[in-house]
Amino acid sequence: MNALIDTYVIMDFLQKRQPFYDDALAIFRFAATEKFDGYITAKSVADIHYLPRRCTHSEEESRVKLNKLLAIVGLLDTTAEDVFHVLSSNVSDFEDAIMIETGIRCKVDCIVTRNTKDYSKSQLSVYTPAEFLQELNN
Repeated sequence: MNALIDTYVIMDFLQKRQPFYDDALAIFRFAATEKFDGYITAKSVADIHYLPRRCTHSEEESRVKLNKLLAIVGLLDTTAEDVFHVLSSNVSDFEDAIMIETGIRCKVDCIVTRNTKDYSKSQLSVYTPAEFLQELNN
C-alpha cells in the first residue's frame, strides 16, 4: 500500500503532540519497517522544516529532523500540472487539493490525515491515523 501522509500527522510525530502522538508513531514505525510505502509532498517539507525551527530556533535541528524523516518516507514532487488541476477542483481547501492532485498523479492508494472533512471530495481513499492503522492490521 502507498500512503500520502498529511503534514499534521507528521507534526504529531515529530513534536510528540498528544493525544495524537501514539497513532502517528505507530504509522511511522510501520513505514520504517516497510509495512507500507509512506510519502510526503515536497510542498509539505517547507512547513515541516519551519514548525520545529520556530519552536527550537535551531536550523541544524530542523534539518536533522527532516533528514531522519526522509529516511523513513519518500518525497513526491508537486508539479505545475497538479496546481492547474487544483484551480478547477471542487475541493475548497487549496493545500489539501494540492495533496489530492499530487497523490492522484503519483498513484498513491490513500491519504492519511486527521482532517478528513476537507478531503471529503477526494478521489483517493482518506483515513484518519486510527483508521489507517486498523487497515494495516487487517
